[in-house]
Amino acid sequence: MEITKNSIIGDVLDKYPDTAELFFSIGMHCLGCPASRGETIEQACEVHGANADELVAVLNKAVG
Repeated sequence: MEITKNSIIGDVLDKYPDTAELFFSIGMHCLGCPASRGETIEQACEVHGANADELVAVLNKAVG
């Protein structure tokens, strides 16, 4: 599974649970919230003031 800005956070976490720490690193501490699990990575980055392209690169490297 390639992770993109349009990937749903819940799908990424279901497949790669260890990526939770990377979401925490951008200030996204609400991963248990149903709304956040349904957001795309891009949407979450907009809310948390993070760069979606950078996070996607880090996520893909981590699950490489």
